[in-house]
Amino acid sequence: MRTDITVNSNIRLLLVDDEEDFRQTIAKRLKKRGFAPEEAGSGNECLALLENKAVDIVVLDVKMPGMDGIETLRHIKEKFFETEVILLTGHAVTSDGISGIKSGAFDYLSKPIEFEHLLSKIKQAYNKIIREEEKRKDAEFRASMEQQMIATERLASLGTLSAGVAHEINNPLAIINESVGWMRLILQKDELAEMPRKKDFEKALGKIEKGVDRARRITHQLLETVRKNNSVFTQVDLKEVAQEAVELLGQETKNRDIHFFYEMEESACTIWSDPYQLRQVLINLLTNAIHSMDTGGRITIILKAGVDDIILTIRDTGNGIPKENLDKIFEPFFSTKSPGKGTGLGLFVTRSIIDKLGGKVTVKSRLGHGTSFSITLPKYYEI
Repeated sequence: MRTDITVNSNIRLLLVDDEEDFRQTIAKRLKKRGFAPEEAGSGNECLALLENKAVDIVVLDVKMPGMDGIETLRHIKEKFFETEVILLTGHAVTSDGISGIKSGAFDYLSKPIEFEHLLSKIKQAYNKIIREEEKRKDAEFRASMEQQMIATERLASLGTLSAGVAHEINNPLAIINESVGWMRLILQKDELAEMPRKKDFEKALGKIEKGVDRARRITHQLLETVRKNNSVFTQVDLKEVAQEAVELLGQETKNRDIHFFYEMEESACTIWSDPYQLRQVLINLLTNAIHSMDTGGRITIILKAGVDDIILTIRDTGNGIPKENLDKIFEPFFSTKSPGKGTGLGLFVTRSIIDKLGGKVTVKSRLGHGTSFSITLPKYYEI
């Protein structure tokens, strides 16, 4: 009985009947069984209550003045389709119950009702809600797993191709870069001092150099994601690593008037890991944070200690990430930056590194309110 009462207390129930004495009598008996039912005396009152409070099951009288039960049911199913409805009909008017079931009611009972029969129907309706919720979660899980499998296959293909492609691209890049240097030397010769449109040629060479540099960065990051892990693990002071990363980005943050703040628990500063890969992760995340802000802003680096792990968080006051992009930002080549401003590999590389170090990375963001990347790492981990 105690278990039933506990279960019943979890069921959000609403009684709707214009007969106050009948409604209150049923409510009183339900409370003795552990329920905490809400009450409404009309269809309009019922709908108003549903607007402000989540309800699992509505026990609804069909014959009410004004908006009757069938019309109320239709409104419930239009706006609160997950809510189940049990109709109460007159003994001689079973056609109302049948009409209600066609409109989406779970079932109907004829007045005068048997209380135990009502209890049974309420529990059946609640079990249906639980089953539907389990089905929904299962469908979401299956869809998520399918997406992960697709992403895994895509990344596996990328890993197979990227190393070879990167090496093949680096060779012509070296030739292009060498040729640009040779052309610059020629343009500096005295006999070409008065060459027509010389500045246009120099500008074009500058664009080629920038293109070569960007292509090199892409191939370097591709190689980082597939390179076998030869990490050298040692004791790392995360506070020092974070400060080094901040110093490396110092000029860019100074130009943008961005300020850094630290919230670090002493017990979270020391970890057994790879300092070089952690520095790369911090540079990637801090660079993203910097680029999310125009002029002025703050970046907070937070370190917290758990029992066996630490949590490193980079929180900025930037523009935030649209909700529809949160599931895509770790995909290779996904970028919202304008062409030439980013490779779309920074966060992909970051997650790859953290995975190799036995950790995980999560993100929270709100448009106009900034973004937080949190990295959870084991205090002691060896590959």
